Amino acid sequence: MDDKTPVEKDNHSSGANKTETQIVDEVTIRFAGDSGDGMQLTGAQFSDTVASFGNDLGTLPDYPAEIRAPAGSLYGVSGYTIHFSSHDVYALGDQVDVLVAMNPAALKVNLKDLKKNGIIVLNSDTFDRKNLELASYTENPLENGSLSAYHVYPIPITKSTMETLKVMNLPIKTAQKCKNFFALGVVYWLYNQSFDFTLHWISDKFKKKPELIEANTKVLKAGYYYCETTEIFDARFEVKPADLPSGTYRNINGNEAVALGLVAAASRAGIELFLGSYPITPASEILHELSKYRQFGVKTFQAEDEIAGITTAIGASFAGKLGATSTSGPGMALKTEGIGLAVIAELPLVIIDVQRGGPSTGLPTKTEQSDLLQAVYGRNGECPVPVLAAATPADCFAMTVEAVRIAIKYMTPVILLTDGYIGNGSEPWKVVKLSELPDIKAEFRTNPEGFHPYIRNEFLARPWVIPGTPGLEHRIGGLEKQNIYGNISYDPDNHEYMVKIREEKVKKISEDIPELEIHGDKTGKLLVLGWGSTYGAIASAVENQHAKGNKVSFAHLRYLNPMPRNTAVVLNSFEKVLIPEMNLGQLSRIIRSEYLIKPIIFDKVKGQPFKAIEIETKIEEILKG
Repeated sequence: MDDKTPVEKDNHSSGANKTETQIVDEVTIRFAGDSGDGMQLTGAQFSDTVASFGNDLGTLPDYPAEIRAPAGSLYGVSGYTIHFSSHDVYALGDQVDVLVAMNPAALKVNLKDLKKNGIIVLNSDTFDRKNLELASYTENPLENGSLSAYHVYPIPITKSTMETLKVMNLPIKTAQKCKNFFALGVVYWLYNQSFDFTLHWISDKFKKKPELIEANTKVLKAGYYYCETTEIFDARFEVKPADLPSGTYRNINGNEAVALGLVAAASRAGIELFLGSYPITPASEILHELSKYRQFGVKTFQAEDEIAGITTAIGASFAGKLGATSTSGPGMALKTEGIGLAVIAELPLVIIDVQRGGPSTGLPTKTEQSDLLQAVYGRNGECPVPVLAAATPADCFAMTVEAVRIAIKYMTPVILLTDGYIGNGSEPWKVVKLSELPDIKAEFRTNPEGFHPYIRNEFLARPWVIPGTPGLEHRIGGLEKQNIYGNISYDPDNHEYMVKIREEKVKKISEDIPELEIHGDKTGKLLVLGWGSTYGAIASAVENQHAKGNKVSFAHLRYLNPMPRNTAVVLNSFEKVLIPEMNLGQLSRIIRSEYLIKPIIFDKVKGQPFKAIEIETKIEEILKG
């Protein structure tokens, strides 16, 4: 095999495969195998490649909670889904077009999601008696006709990998680990994609191990040219680039976007960033990502527990830095007392909660939206905190910047909710310049004349003073303080006043955020209301309903406390309100208590995001009465 790229091979090889290339609008591919088969890496490489080609896309990594589940077991299957398109992508495809299954368990777990007449690429070497039994197959599905509704392509991926690397004399385990790149090469050929992006990645990733650069490069090309020479496929496919607004794009997941948002917002404010966090799935990547930005004045601290994580961040805010902490549901519970301290001390602080399935340890690698009530209400005393939610992986950047803006402007902790779906999922993000971000002004009091620690400006925010500033010595802390002067106070009237003014400060934020936008008719029979990562499925479902001629509108909340000032008007403009949530109706409870309307609860608590078809079916049921 030669070293020509796919483009070179197709254009210049006289013996090139003549398989017909079909143009398609969109495709959903799922790579699936054991948790040690490298499916997350394979999926990420393919998604980065199609993103660099110019497709719009959405992804969903899905992996077991165990670090290494038993090989061949059903619950040990790891998968990565990519939906890429020549037009805007709001959500994953409801069904999979192509399933790459590295073993029988991967086939069995994922077959239910594959379209009829879909493509199955199998590692036929793993369909032996042992693996079939582990996957609870009584018969070999390659031999009993059970896959007759699909286009099945058994490929000896493991044997082909070992044959390709035979001359290198690598350890058997090392050679076998390369087989995911053979599968990746097959899919690159099938969708007419260049493998150059992955070749550059391999060279950079293994630059200190040249033998691994050579091995993975050989296997990737072997998979690609296997399809070229064997001509096993009836057709190959191509998805044209999407018509995205002009600009510079990069593929980004939600956790990376949060990290970049924190760095950019701190730079915009002219202060240094400090993140104090304890590693927890699926939020750990934020800590890892921020550790790469030391050259921008970023300091990261891996704390011994969640309490230390948030309290060190509060200390950084007291010292005039941007304090931030990241966690997931169980960690939020442990940070509760720290959040209360930041509320009563009135310090800017950003708390990122990448939600996961609960309660307790729950489903640590699966997604859920079950921390909303905890974020809004889950603290002792009257303890109001602004709560924001990102809608997509790229939106995590914008909402992180917004969380920082509000925290600094109003001298308050702010909670930003994401979840495992958008935290790990990725999409193209248009890179923005620092000058294009909202104004964020970190103003520190330096004039001692007339200073008191709890005097307030027009936003009801108290002064931010760096400790040690001459003449501005002051006390803050967890005990109630006297209005204006900051002395410890147990006076009942003073306490009630301070409680109410902190509440009023948070309520005033509604005057400083966008109004709730309605997509579709401004009044009507049905409004679909969402928040967080349900955005994509809701937008797709409503768009599909419009194509069918059905009248339905949707709105999406990114500000959950306080809500936009026109929320009541929007809700009362429709006969019925449907709220799809990955919980048992938490936003529905808030809407009912705050606005005295009874929304229709549509819940899903399975560790998986909504499919557009699920919401469509519910919409049609409501419209039919």
